Amino acid sequence: MRIWKKTIIFMTILIILIFSVAALSQDSINPFVLEEHPSPSNWIHENQIQVSKNKVTLNIKNSIWAKFTNTNSMDPFLDQDSNAIEILPNKADDINVGDVISYQSSYGVIIHRVIEKGEDNQGIYYITKGDNSPFKDPSKIRFKDVKGVVVAIIY
Repeated sequence: MRIWKKTIIFMTILIILIFSVAALSQDSINPFVLEEHPSPSNWIHENQIQVSKNKVTLNIKNSIWAKFTNTNSMDPFLDQDSNAIEILPNKADDINVGDVISYQSSYGVIIHRVIEKGEDNQGIYYITKGDNSPFKDPSKIRFKDVKGVVVAIIY
């Protein structure tokens, strides 16, 4: 009788262990696997960056310095005390989902992340959203309205 109880306990533990491993191997159930989000494009290549003991040099053509207002829409990625370097891309197709762009809107210049890229009868457009906002921006952004793509954040 004693061996029978130990066998049942062992088999129960084994079954629980097998189901636990199976459940954890499923990405949708696994609490240790986080959702993948699109990252910004690789705008600056390693050969454009020189790091020495006394300074860092970034060789970025057509770059501009950017500062931000305190809207909290891009927290914690950037905030009012953040500084950034932006460049103007050559063509609409250069901008991809995951890139952070600044664009002219009726409210002023907005800096948000591209969450969707599409094409309609007017050409390529981008849908953007602040990282800290639950809502996407209300209108399609056209390349003519893009002021820059954030290529570096300096905290």
